[in-house]
Amino acid sequence: MSERSIGVPPAEGWGRFVEACELREAPAGPVAKVSDAGAVRHAATGRTTPPVRRRPVQQRSQERYGRILDACAGLLDQVGATALTTKEVAQRAQVPIGTLYQFFAGKEDLLAALAGRNLDRYLQRLDARLADAAPVDPAGFTDLAVEEFVAMKRAVPGFGQVDFGLAGPAVPTGVRDDLHLLDAGVDNNTAVALRLQALGGELFHAGDPVATTLTLRVALEAADAVLKLAFRSDPDGDPTLIAECKRLVRGYLAQQLPAR
Repeated sequence: MSERSIGVPPAEGWGRFVEACELREAPAGPVAKVSDAGAVRHAATGRTTPPVRRRPVQQRSQERYGRILDACAGLLDQVGATALTTKEVAQRAQVPIGTLYQFFAGKEDLLAALAGRNLDRYLQRLDARLADAAPVDPAGFTDLAVEEFVAMKRAVPGFGQVDFGLAGPAVPTGVRDDLHLLDAGVDNNTAVALRLQALGGELFHAGDPVATTLTLRVALEAADAVLKLAFRSDPDGDPTLIAECKRLVRGYLAQQLPAR
């Protein structure tokens, strides 16, 4: 299939195309038009998220897709989200810039895909912790959830810049909606709350599920603020502040969520 047949600029136009995508918030013309048919619907939220331009199916495409996200994560640690460019990501991933734009419409889609991958991996790793520890209440779930987040913060490339959304206060050029990187219908922390609520199962089934989602969202906002403080001056996270984060969230959930 040719580049022209999938709506990607021809080879002679890539220089102008890349420059436009880096300098403008949203690419114009066919680059900005993504079919709703390719959208992703999260099982936990039931809402539609902005799709990547093309989902990798073949193994070679999947490898390139993963390499691009790995390159993005590595560069985030070096230059930050504001200075990150798709051109540099393509160079680090050792793929043509055209290949990157076959998968991602621009910088926002790239960061959104990385945030989504981070959340998926976080939930997989947390699920393994839950299977081993078998917590009996939200307090036990909280400790495991915080511990896994801290572990990823310490070890996963780029996680300090983009976890399940932008970790810093500045919104980079090329990102129009940093609050909805995970889900077009709800903000990032609500999307995470819904996924955690589904993962927690019976631990969060008592009471009104809508109220439970709100409670978890508030808990996430509070935990996010304290953990940012914990990692502000200590790359491994201040253990005292991490402990305070757990205590704060446990106390809040104990007050808001009825016992089973």
